[in-house]
Amino acid sequence: MTIVLTNAWVLTLDDTMTQHNPGWVQIDGTTITALGSGTPPTIDGAEIIDCGGDIVMPGMVNPHCHMGMSVFRGLGEDVDDRLYRYILPLERKFVSAEMVRAGSALSALEMIQGGVTTVADMYYFETEVGRVAEASGLRAIVGQTLADFDPPDHKDFDEGFARVGQLVEEFAGHPLVTPSIAPHAPYSTGLKVMERIAQWSADHPDVPVQMHLAESTLEVQWAMDNHGQSTVAVTRDSGLLKPNLICAHCLQLDGADITMMSEHQVTVATNPRSNGKAGRGIAPVEKLRNAGLPVGMGSDGAMSGNTLDLFSQFAPVSMFAKLLAGSRKPLPAAEVIRIATIEGARVLSLNLKTGSLEAGKQADLIRISLDAPRLHPIYDVYSALVFATMPSDVTDSMVAGRWLMRNRQVQTLDTKKTLRDALQIAHQFKAEMIRLDEDRP
Repeated sequence: MTIVLTNAWVLTLDDTMTQHNPGWVQIDGTTITALGSGTPPTIDGAEIIDCGGDIVMPGMVNPHCHMGMSVFRGLGEDVDDRLYRYILPLERKFVSAEMVRAGSALSALEMIQGGVTTVADMYYFETEVGRVAEASGLRAIVGQTLADFDPPDHKDFDEGFARVGQLVEEFAGHPLVTPSIAPHAPYSTGLKVMERIAQWSADHPDVPVQMHLAESTLEVQWAMDNHGQSTVAVTRDSGLLKPNLICAHCLQLDGADITMMSEHQVTVATNPRSNGKAGRGIAPVEKLRNAGLPVGMGSDGAMSGNTLDLFSQFAPVSMFAKLLAGSRKPLPAAEVIRIATIEGARVLSLNLKTGSLEAGKQADLIRISLDAPRLHPIYDVYSALVFATMPSDVTDSMVAGRWLMRNRQVQTLDTKKTLRDALQIAHQFKAEMIRLDEDRP
């Protein structure tokens, strides 16, 4: 089936930021085969969809998420020690394959509704996340987390590596789901295990590596106390600092760290809303990009940033850059949208498949309604997207030529069941939180 989207404001996000207004996009099977301005060519048997002047643009790329954790959203929000008081005890008691499946489905539903078509995830029982991504139609990199703090799905690193092997075996060669190995962070694995992961990665060069890096002052202090150097330098010495490493957060960096990361060609997933809300700091996005590092925009988990759409990240990432510089100029709106699309795809090494609307690329795209009064007048379409558009303005979403959402109705997931399953877990959490509070001295 050929689909032609016509009468659209097409934002390609290609190298020259080409726009077609009015424009059209032709899709054959999974692929964009042609696009342009004005009236499309006549194609016998094609399905013609008149977009009524709405924006058609690449689907957004979320390069750092913990999909299974959506069931922790808003939990213990104003409690200083919520990690140790609630989160870790609840994880140890309740995180299971079933819980991860329910939380991941809730996350997939939210991201589809919010215009995300590609996500990189790292959590536990990650084969379940991959299966949810497959069923929902999202393009995904799914990373099995390895850590030393008694995680819920492996008691030692040997068991953790076995889970990675199962994940790779199940999704090897999958058209949408890419398996990944995900050491939690330098301090929660240690140098010896990082070296083991680096060797495993060298033996599996097609498997991406995801890791939290330079996220907190405690991590930086751990590296200095135990190794006498920065956490980035420790990662370099382990052999993990290399082009297939996706580094999440990257807040606590100096110039030498950024140079080191650039020389080793890693990529970065910044998470502005999550980091700002936690008071952890501001990632030096401008410095990272000026050093040649691709930077994508992640949501982090819903426990930290609450929402998984990227519209919620746009204003914070732009404002933080402007506050750091004391000027309106840094990170202009068009660059924010590049970070959310084609540059995010570069972070995940998927930029040859997705991230822009170009002939030959996969048909991963979204349609955004311009009906809302808050969007008008539009002098700069990118400014409207960054500072005025909301997830509810996304009406349609497509991945590899398959509609995931039409007219705000998700096609690939049962919305009512997804919400019901997640709320059943939340009821268990609430009861356990009451018990934990009662047991406190």
